[in-house]
Amino acid sequence: MKQLIECVPNFSEGNDMAIIKQITDEMESVDGVKLLDVDPGKATNRTVVTIVGEPEPVINAAFLAIKKAKELIDMSKHKGEHPRMGATDVCPLVPVANISMEETVKYAHKLSKRIGEELNFPVYNYEFAASTPERRNLAYVRSGEYEALSEKLQKDEWKPDFGPAIFDAQAGATCISARNFLVAYNFNLNTTSTRRANAIAFDVREAGRIKQENGKAVLDKDGKKVRVPGTLKSTKAIGWFIEEYGVAQISMNLTDITITSIHEAFDEVERAARERGIRVTGSELVGLVPKQALIDAAKHYLRKQQRSVGIDEKELIKIAVKSLGLDELKPFKPEERIIEYLLETGANKPLVKMTLSDFADETASESPAPGGGSISAYMGALGISLATMVANLSSHKRGWDDKWELFSEIAEEGQILKEKLINMVDEDTNAFNKIMDAFSLAKSSDAEKQIRQNAIQSATLYATKVPLEVMKLAFESMTPIRKMVEIGNPNSVTDAGVGALAARSAIVGAYLNVKINASGLKDKVIAQQILDQGQQIEEKAIALESEIIEIVNSKI
Repeated sequence: MKQLIECVPNFSEGNDMAIIKQITDEMESVDGVKLLDVDPGKATNRTVVTIVGEPEPVINAAFLAIKKAKELIDMSKHKGEHPRMGATDVCPLVPVANISMEETVKYAHKLSKRIGEELNFPVYNYEFAASTPERRNLAYVRSGEYEALSEKLQKDEWKPDFGPAIFDAQAGATCISARNFLVAYNFNLNTTSTRRANAIAFDVREAGRIKQENGKAVLDKDGKKVRVPGTLKSTKAIGWFIEEYGVAQISMNLTDITITSIHEAFDEVERAARERGIRVTGSELVGLVPKQALIDAAKHYLRKQQRSVGIDEKELIKIAVKSLGLDELKPFKPEERIIEYLLETGANKPLVKMTLSDFADETASESPAPGGGSISAYMGALGISLATMVANLSSHKRGWDDKWELFSEIAEEGQILKEKLINMVDEDTNAFNKIMDAFSLAKSSDAEKQIRQNAIQSATLYATKVPLEVMKLAFESMTPIRKMVEIGNPNSVTDAGVGALAARSAIVGAYLNVKINASGLKDKVIAQQILDQGQQIEEKAIALESEIIEIVNSKI
């Protein structure tokens, strides 16, 4: 499963788009990085850029952009309404998919270190990447802005996290962080009253409202206004009227969707509105959203209906859109609004996005890939898909209402294994291409020959481990397959049985690839270790398949 991070650098230039274009060109020159958005502001003299991709390409792109901004933007001449202290003022990294915050922090520090050492100007870390509790707060780090930076750098407490404590008049300083994904989310109300929308916003937002008695603000012992907190952590919200649609909305920022999710916010706003005699008729996501946020929402509403959550991703997205009313004001197009889907474009179209006929045609063509490894992975995906189907049918079987949760859990497990095996279809082809790339390297000198040989061995080892992983996943899938043969809907027992046949074939087929690729490894100790693992899995899979088919035959 590919790791994805988002990077949102803010550059201190919002008027000269030729400068911004040179900066974004640097980002787009890095393979594996997609430019999602460029948002300039003239009054702030600031441009916010959004890119996404796997971590290494993203931080390489960020470095090149920060380097170019240092060359083109002169902070000694900068004026703007927004707080700032550098040509690249801030550069947050945001985990999007299959990556933890801890891992994202490491990439933030890696980027910071490279900037400090190679570009030789101060770098501060904030939020999750901060070195001290005080530096978590960006406002604290940026206090005094660019104008105070020269004096701050002379003080020990303002020593940069990376780079020299030397004032660079042109570049200033850069603040780099790791933070959670921020979602801008609006709720549509069946009222035109901004005042009532604000009242609901104050009910739910974390800051709540100022406490009042007899029409006056209540003060604490220090003379500060007392606040009544709202019900949703990590949220900011206000009410406003949208003339275009003729409705009032609650406009909310979810500053950490790991604390308050989209569906939790929707349910709570709906509850608070209902208490005030108002209905939430739908909602609106502004900008982009990680796929998992909508999948989590769909599963939340399915569980409330006591229905299986182990269904296809596209169906889950449809359920989320319908449950949250995301298409009330205008169509919600997942391919344009979900970050992961934006990466699946044109020339990079994966094999698994082909039609069945196109995939078969590509396999039958004179091209050596996709080959047996990809086909083995696909057989494994089909095997667990059959078991998942049986689990879903069982969860909805009349008279089995008390078992829906058990079957839903099995179906969800099946969907996870299916997705992993589907990813391995393309990964096996990618592994083959790595070997071909290594063989195409130059070999004129002894040094080049050594680099080429090392690359071939590295690619061969990877190409050996990929089918081994297919074997492990397919064997893991045989456990839920067996469960569905034993306790699933008896009318579908043969479907689960075919799943076992497909899983075993995937394992045997993948092992053939393990063996032929391992033969090209010079390190025979590692090669034998991999072969031994594969042989054990194959033997267990063949025995387990025999047991499963025996159970199937006993039931028909």
